[in-house]
This record gives sequence, C-alpha cells and structure tokens, in this order.
Amino acid sequence: MNTHEPTRTFETEPLPAPVKTQAARARVGTVVWGLIVLALAALIIISKLGLVALNGNYVLIGLMIGAGAALVVGGLVSARSRKGSGPGPDSGAGAADSDHR
Repeated sequence: MNTHEPTRTFETEPLPAPVKTQAARARVGTVVWGLIVLALAALIIISKLGLVALNGNYVLIGLMIGAGAALVVGGLVSARSRKGSGPGPDSGAGAADSDHR
C-alpha cells in the first residue's frame, strides 16, 4: 500500500459569490434563561441590600410562572414568524391543508 497521494494541480477559477444568509436568531429558551438568571441576580442584590424582604418560595413561583409564559409566547411568536418565510413544506399558502390531502 502506498500512502503517498499524487500532487494535485490547483485550478485558478474564480471563487463563487458568497451566498447571503439570514442573520442567526437568538433562541427563545436562551433568552428566557438569561432573563431568569438576571432576575435572580437582581433579587439577590436587592435582598442583600435590605431594601426588600423576599420570601424564597414566592420568588421561585413567580419566576417559574414568568419563565413558562415567556417560553410559550416566545415559541408561538417564533413559529408564526417562521411559517411564512423561506421555502419548505410548512411555508406559504395552503401549508395547513397539505397534511389533510
């Protein structure tokens, strides 16, 4: 067996034009978890400064309700914005009817 590859000649063709792609979007879950961490940090700072006395159980319940609502609303908004954009089986008019044919 010979592991030596023959020398290749490189062609001097022009490079293809770069393809424009859509900017990457932040995921809803990433944004929501970031907001949760920031909210917890702010609540801890406020609590340590003695400005407000916080009950840990109520804080966690409130954060979980807020995070759940944000994830549901963000997911619905994201799905709605993707539905009409780009080629694909889910986009365009009659996308909902394609499953029922």
